[in-house]
Amino acid sequence: MIKILFFASLREQLGTAEYKLENYSGSVSELRTYLGEQFPDWQAPLQAADLQAAVNREMAVASTRIADGDEVAFFPPVTGG
Repeated sequence: MIKILFFASLREQLGTAEYKLENYSGSVSELRTYLGEQFPDWQAPLQAADLQAAVNREMAVASTRIADGDEVAFFPPVTGG
């Protein structure tokens, strides 16, 4: 099982902070596509070009592989000042 977390405005757009997925392996990019196919309302927010991802609390890129037991987090870009 992988645990998927959604933060900030993304959480508000999707209407959930967390989702658990059984028997998944693939890349961050493939996960974004898969979730959009399963939940059509999630497709546009998850395909945003500036969406950031982390796997096991380390910044990830589209090709980063996800394995059973991983934690994946998606969040919009963060700015500070």
